[in-house]
Amino acid sequence: MAARSQHGGPAANGGGAPALLPLLLLLLSAAAIIPRGDGQNLVTEDVTVVEGDVATISCRVKNSDDSVIQLLNPNRQTIYFRDFRPLKDSRFQLVNFSNSELRVSLTNVSVSDEGRYFCQLYTDPPQEIYTTITVLVPPRNLVIDIQKEIAVEGEEIELNCTAMASRPATTIRWFKGNKELTGKSEVEQWSDMYTVTSQLLLKVGREDDGVPVICLVDHPAVKDLQTQRYLEVMYKPQVRVSQNYPVQGLTREGEPLELTCAAFGKPQPTDMRWLRVDDEMPQHVVVSGSNLLISNLNKTDNGTYRCEASNAVGKSHADYMLFVYDTTATTEPAVHGFTQLPNSAEELDYGDLSGTAVLLNASTEALPTVQISNASIALHPDSRAGEEGAIRSVDHAVVGGVVAVVVFAMLCLLIILGRYFARHKGTYFTHEAKGADDAADADTAIINAEGGQNNSEEKKEYFI
Repeated sequence: MAARSQHGGPAANGGGAPALLPLLLLLLSAAAIIPRGDGQNLVTEDVTVVEGDVATISCRVKNSDDSVIQLLNPNRQTIYFRDFRPLKDSRFQLVNFSNSELRVSLTNVSVSDEGRYFCQLYTDPPQEIYTTITVLVPPRNLVIDIQKEIAVEGEEIELNCTAMASRPATTIRWFKGNKELTGKSEVEQWSDMYTVTSQLLLKVGREDDGVPVICLVDHPAVKDLQTQRYLEVMYKPQVRVSQNYPVQGLTREGEPLELTCAAFGKPQPTDMRWLRVDDEMPQHVVVSGSNLLISNLNKTDNGTYRCEASNAVGKSHADYMLFVYDTTATTEPAVHGFTQLPNSAEELDYGDLSGTAVLLNASTEALPTVQISNASIALHPDSRAGEEGAIRSVDHAVVGGVVAVVVFAMLCLLIILGRYFARHKGTYFTHEAKGADDAADADTAIINAEGGQNNSEEKKEYFI
C-alpha cells in the first residue's frame, strides 16, 4: 500500500497538468449550463403616498431562478437582504418574501423619505431597477379673510383664502352659493412647501345677504377640503303698498278705501309715514301706523298717496294713485295683479304679489350718512287700473284738438293778410300833385298845387 502510494506519488506529480485538463473542461461545461439571469426581469412601480400614510414597495421577479433579491434606500443602504433587515429603522416592515417577490412597507411616511429606492437581483451580471416614492402634503390650514364683516348694498368687498404649507401647490376655487366665481391666486414657496393665496373681489347686493362664499381646494392629497363665510349685507327698504279694500274692482264715491304699506330692509325700517304727493293729506284720511283709511271716498280724494320708509342705509317709497269713480261706474279694470319693475336684475323675486291692479312710479333717496348705489324696488298700486289708458287717450285727443285749432287759426290769418296786401297794391297820388298837370314849369306847378303857397301861411314854423 505504501509502495502504491509511492508509485502513485511520482506518477501524480509527473502527470498533474494532463490530469487537470479534463476537470477544467468539466467545469466550463457546467458553467455554460448555469443561467446568467438574462431571462429574468425585475419589475416595480412608482409609489405616491400622503404624508403620514403607509407606502408599500414591491420588487418582483419574472422567470425567477431563486436569485437573491435585496432593497436599498436612496442612500444605497440595504433595507432588506432577502428576508433580513440590516437597516435599523423599524418603520420598514417585511410584508412578503418569496423567490419571486420582496415586498416591504414603510409606515408614517414623511417628506424626508421621498426619493429613489433600488431593487437589486444577484445574477451575473446583477440587475437593478429603481422605484420613486413621492410624498404629498395636504394644506395645513385653510382660512377665509373678509375685508368687511358687514357690507352695504352696492359695495365691492375683498375676500382672501389662504392654503398654507402644501405639496404640490394647491388650486383654489371660489363659489357663491352654487355659482363658481373667478379669483386671482399667488403662490409662495418656502423650502419644499407651497402657500397659495387667492383674492376675490365681489360686489354685493341685497340678494347676497346670508349667502355662503365657499373656498374650495383642489389637491391630490385631500378631497373636499373647503371653508366658507356667510355674507352680511345691509340694504335700504323695499316698500310695497297693497289695497285691502276694495279687494277688486273700482274705487267709487261713498265707498271706503284701506291701504297697507309693507317695508322690508336690513336693518328693519324704523321710520314709516304716509303723505300725499303735491298736495296736503285730506283731513278725513286716517293714518294708523302702516295703514291708511278713507271711510267715505269723494272726488277731492283723487291723487297720489305715498308710503315712505327709511333705515340707516337709505330711504325708499311706493306710490298709490287714487282715482275715484262715480257710483254708477261699472267698468272693471283691464289688468289685475301686481306688476314689478325692479331697478336691477337681482331684484326680481319678492313672492306672490297678486290681488290688485298697480302702477309703478318708484323713487329712492339715500340718506346723507350712507352712500348707496343700487335703487330699491317700490310697488305702486293704482285704483284706476285699466281705465287709466282710456283717460290718457282722452288727454291726448284734447291736446291734439287744441293744436289743430291753433294751426287752423294761423292759416286763416295768413290768408287774410295776403288778400289785404294784394288789394292795396298799386300807384297812389297825393293831394300835393293836384293842378300840377296844367302848369308850364315846376314853380308854377307848386304855386297852383292844392296845399301849395296858399296854404303855406297856415303852416308857418318859428325857430327861436
